[in-house]
Amino acid sequence: MIRVVLPQHLRTLAHVGNEISVEVQGRATLRSVLDALEDSYPMLRGTIRDHVTLERRAFLRFFVCAEDWSHEAPDSALPEEIVSGKEPFLIIGAIAGG
Repeated sequence: MIRVVLPQHLRTLAHVGNEISVEVQGRATLRSVLDALEDSYPMLRGTIRDHVTLERRAFLRFFVCAEDWSHEAPDSALPEEIVSGKEPFLIIGAIAGG
């Protein structure tokens, strides 16, 4: 099981607490985790990735083991710390302002 931490607005939409777990079939990649998340919580479809292109939404960031993975290839394999559940996969709401 992959542990996933969502930003507050997505937790509210999905009616979940701070952390959820998703099961990934096969190799754990950015794409497979996001696919499993959207399959388990259909109300999140289109909120993390664009419906058509499946590109990450501009104001969301992905963090894996304290590193920004927002621009990694979707089929990049996740490290063992994420796969084993030792570390969570973080989806963070980016902040912009001026």
